[in-house]
This record gives sequence, structure tokens and C-alpha cells, in this order.
Amino acid sequence: MSRLFGSVRARATLGATLVVAVALVAAGAAVLLSLYSNLTEQAGTEAERSARTVAADLAGGKRADQLSLDDDDRPVQVVAEDGTLVAASEKLERISGTGTNAVRPQKQPPPTPEPGTGSGDDDSDDSDDSGDESGDDAGDDDSAGATLQPGEIAEESSLTDGSATIDGDEADYRFAKVQVEVPGQGTYTVYAGGPLAAEQNAVSTAQTVMLIGFPLLLGVVAGVTWLVTGRALRPVEGIRSEMAEITASEDLSRRVPEPGTHDEVARLARTTNETLAALETSVDRQRRFVADASHELRSPIASLRTQLEVAAAHPELLDLDGAVEDTVRLQRLAADLLLLARLDAGERPTGTRVDLAELAREQAAGRKGVSVDADSLEVAGSRGQLGRVLANLLDNAQRHAHSAVTVAVRRDGDRAVVQVADDGDGVPGADRERVFERFVRLDDARSRDEGGAGLGLAIARDVAARHGGTLTVHDAPAGGALFELRLPLA
Repeated sequence: MSRLFGSVRARATLGATLVVAVALVAAGAAVLLSLYSNLTEQAGTEAERSARTVAADLAGGKRADQLSLDDDDRPVQVVAEDGTLVAASEKLERISGTGTNAVRPQKQPPPTPEPGTGSGDDDSDDSDDSGDESGDDAGDDDSAGATLQPGEIAEESSLTDGSATIDGDEADYRFAKVQVEVPGQGTYTVYAGGPLAAEQNAVSTAQTVMLIGFPLLLGVVAGVTWLVTGRALRPVEGIRSEMAEITASEDLSRRVPEPGTHDEVARLARTTNETLAALETSVDRQRRFVADASHELRSPIASLRTQLEVAAAHPELLDLDGAVEDTVRLQRLAADLLLLARLDAGERPTGTRVDLAELAREQAAGRKGVSVDADSLEVAGSRGQLGRVLANLLDNAQRHAHSAVTVAVRRDGDRAVVQVADDGDGVPGADRERVFERFVRLDDARSRDEGGAGLGLAIARDVAARHGGTLTVHDAPAGGALFELRLPLA
């Protein structure tokens, strides 16, 4: 189980399903609430319409016993000011939620208004008493607060929820309460109910549809998400399997498949192949470096061993100067290899301020045919490494110069420029990048005693790059090679 939900496909499917489930529940709740509210409001409107119809009959002069309340199956009550039920639906058996639970009307004697007075007189005591008694009616609301004129129906009504049993059928209703001033009889309150069965049936049906439809819809969403996610991740699985095979075979020449799309997976595949290409280049370079270093070390070691073996057998034939020279070559080569290893490991130079003019004169001192024209410019870096760069450039220039080597230090914007030029044969255009590769000698016929191991320029460029600069080669004014070192000023 943990392995299943550990996959991106499973998590994406679960997440999408949960999001859709939450959205469906929220939407379903909103629909049910809206449906309930609308249908309940509709039932209340129907109840109020029925109550006002009865109130209009009373206001028109009909007596309570003359009302026709059995045209439909809706519960109706007419209550007098004293709380007496004066009229009700004939089939009404039980009711709750109105002003009274009575279902059988009580007969009242006909009103006998006094001469000169009547319930229609404004500000009469009977009107005041009617208002007081109406205010005592159970379930009365603020609509009774205003005095009604004879034959007038209250504009305001109130709604309550309740239930009623009509002819043996029990149901829930929305009851409307409307007051009317009946001429000569006082204030009557009419209760009429609107059935809530339609609302309940509609809400129940909607709930049933949702309970059945939502799981089916969630199943469809989960299935589609699972299929779409699997299709989208299929190239990723291809990349993973190919990388696993590359790791197992250690064949860095292989590449992962790149889909023909332009999405993130395609960019991942291209980046992976670029990384593999860079890794392959790095490994090949490392292998060549080890092979070349072994080759370079073998020659002086073999020469030194031969001299020592000859000296052991014939001490008088010991070539001490040759042995010392081979030992020095070994020492220099070991130092170069150690410096390259530190540079490859990402060693960063210190932030010491170095005067390039002073460093150039120091490295040129004691060298024949070397002239220096330098402005005092300071850069930040390692004095030892920058001195090694100048020394390597001067060694290379002297090795190929016919007679003269010049060193110039000048400023170019925010950069310090060091130029080392010779009057030799120069570097062909096709080889101007190749000369900075490790263990590269353009003159294969040149003896090892005359030349180095082919690491000087490679070390110089690496050190320049670590100091935020560049090292390039151009044609010198005298016809030879001009190596230009650019470094940011301190």
C-alpha cells in the first residue's frame, strides 16, 4: 500500500479525486440549500395566497360559518381575538405550528353592535381592546401592532413551520398568518398552510441522485486521472529505465529517449542527455588525463631508473646531472598534477590584493630577452597561482620565441589586461583552443627535454577562470603568439 501511494501517479489520482470530491460536496450542498430555500419560499407564497383569499372573504362580509374551506386539502384555521377557533378545514384532524391546536370550530352568537357605535369607528374602545386581545394571541407578531380599519387586511404576514393531519394523511406545512378586521366582529387571524411535500420530495430526489451520481463521477475522475497521468509519466519511466541501464552498464555514450513534445518531461529528457554528454566528456577527459599523466611520469622514471641501475653496476658511469634533471622534471610534473587536482576540486583563490605589474617584473627577472612594460594594477586572488600563470606564459613564450618576449600590463575598463607576446612562429588559428587542453603539444617532434608536459597553458587557463578572468591567444605584432590574460580589477 505504501509503495502504491508512493508513486506520483497514485498521488496525483488521489489528489484530483479529493479535490473533485470536495468541489462536488460543496456544490451539492449549495444546490440542496438553494432548492430547499426556493421550494420553501414557494410553499410560503402559496400559504399566504390562501390565507389572504380567506381573509378577503371575511373582509367582504362573509361569516366564519359561510367560508368554503374544503376546496383543497390545505389546512386552514380562522381564530378570533379571544383565541377561539371560529372556522377550520372540515377534514382537519390535527395541527401544530399555528396559534392554536384546536381543529373543531366553536359556534359564536352573531354580533350585536350598539347603536351609534361599531367596530368600524376610529379610535373606539372596542378597537383598542381588539388590538390588545390580538396581541395576546399565541404566535402573534408585529403585524398586529397597527390598528386595522373594518374590512382591512394586514399588509404584513408571518410564516411558521408546522404539521397537520388531513383526512388521515399527516404532512409538513408552511403556515402563513394574516390578520383581517371583520366589520362588526373584531380582528380575526387566518392561518393557511402550504404543503412542503414537493420540497421534501425534490430535496430527497436530489440527495438520491447525488449519492448515486457523485461516487460514479468520482470513479470516472479517478480513472481518467489515472490514465492521463500514466500516459504523461510514461516518458519519465522510459528515462528512468534507460538511466538504470546506463548505470548498470557504465556506458555513458547511451542517451535517454526524448519525447516529441515541448513540455517539462521533454525538457527533462534533453537536460538529462546534456548531463550525460557532459559526464561522458568529463570521464573521457579524466581517463585521458590519467593515461597522459602515466605516460609523462613513465619517461623520467624509466630514465632515472636506468641511470641508477647503471650507477649501481658501474659507479664511474653515473650521470648525476641527468638524474637531478629527471628528478626535477618529476617534481614539476607532480606539482602540476597536484595543482590541477585542486583546481578540478573547485578550490577558490583567496581575496589577497595582487599588484600585476610587480608580479610581472618578479617573474621576468633573470629571464633573457624578456622586457616588461607594466602599469600598476591590482586584482584580487592568489598571488601564488597568478604568479604560476605568468611563469607558465613566459616559459611557453621563451620556448617558441626567436629572440624577444614582451610583457605588458594595462587597464581596459574594469579589467586588468596582461599580454605576453613572442616573435616566434605563432599559433595556427585552428589550434588556438586546442593549446589549452591538457598534455597537448603542437610540435610532436619537439623533445621532452626542450618542452614541458603540456600542462602549463591548461593550468594557466584554469587559474584564470577561477579568478573570474579569461585567457586567449592571438597574433602578436611581431608575428608570433600573443597570450592575453584578462582579470577583474580589485
